[in-house]
Amino acid sequence: MDYAKIIRDLAAEVQPLYGQGKVADYIPELGKVPPRQFGLCLQLNDGISHEFGDSRTKFSIQSISKVFALSKAFGLLGEELWQRVGVEPSGNAFNSLMQLEYEKGIPRNPLINAGALVVTDILVSKFENPKAEILRYLRQLAGTEDIHFNKQVAESERKTGYRNFALAYFLKSFGNLKNEVEQVLDVYFHQCSIEMTCFELANAMQIFSQHGLEPHSGERLLSSSETKRLNAVMQTCGFYDEAGEFTFAVGLPGKSGVGGGIAALLPGQYSIAVWSPELNKKGNSVLGMKALELFTTMTGSSVF
Repeated sequence: MDYAKIIRDLAAEVQPLYGQGKVADYIPELGKVPPRQFGLCLQLNDGISHEFGDSRTKFSIQSISKVFALSKAFGLLGEELWQRVGVEPSGNAFNSLMQLEYEKGIPRNPLINAGALVVTDILVSKFENPKAEILRYLRQLAGTEDIHFNKQVAESERKTGYRNFALAYFLKSFGNLKNEVEQVLDVYFHQCSIEMTCFELANAMQIFSQHGLEPHSGERLLSSSETKRLNAVMQTCGFYDEAGEFTFAVGLPGKSGVGGGIAALLPGQYSIAVWSPELNKKGNSVLGMKALELFTTMTGSSVF
C-alpha cells in the first residue's frame, strides 16, 4: 500500500479546514500556539514510518498523557485498579463535578479528568518521584531522552485549574484520593504539559499496537490482556464526549488532547499520531479528526 501517497492526499484534503476550529486558550500558554500547523506520523509495526508536515514539532500532549499514566498504573495494580475507577463512557463533560457526585466518588472512566486524577494518585503512592518516573516511562516508549515537561504550561494549568482542584477535593472527600491534593495536582499538571512530536508519540503508542511489547527492546511491559483492555477503554472513552463520533468515523482506539494532538492505533498493524492545534467545540483537533477519518477510509483499515 502506498502510504506516502495516501498521507499526501489526505493532507491536501484537510487544508481547507483551517480556521474552522479554535486553539485552546482557557489554558493561556496553549493559546499562544500558532494555529495553522499540521503534522502526521504513521508508524508501522514492521518499523517503517511515514511522516508529513510538522511531524517533528513539539506540542503539549495534554490528555493523551492519561493513556500512558493509565498503562503504568494498570501494570502496577492489575485488576485492583478498577475498584477505584470505572470503564464506562461518561456521556458528560470531561471535567463534570455532577457526574462524580452521582457516582459517589468513583469516576466513570480513567480518561476523564476525575479518573485521571485517581490514576495520578496511584502513581504518587507507588513512586518516590512520580514526575521523573512518568518522564522515564515515556522516554522508554518513544525511544528518546528528548521528552520534557513544559513548565510554563504546567504553571498556566495550575493557575487556571480551578475545576481540577474541585474534582480533586471532591475525590478526597469520598476517600478516593490517598495523597495530598496539591501533590497529586502538581504531578497531574506536569504530566499534561509534556511535549512530544507526532513522530515520538506514534513511537510511544506502539506499545498498544504491539500487544504490550516495548518495540525498541522487545521487553514485555503489559500483558496481551491488559493491552486489550486499555485499547477498549481508548475506543470507548478516548475522545471526551465525542468518542462515539470518532468510533463511527475513524474506527480506531485512540486518545486526543486539547493541545491538538490525536494518537491512535490498529492492533497488530500500526500506530498513528496527528497534530493540528485548532479544536472543534468538543475539544478535538478539527484537521486531526478529519485526517484520521480519511486515513482509515483510504486504507480500508479499522478495528471493524
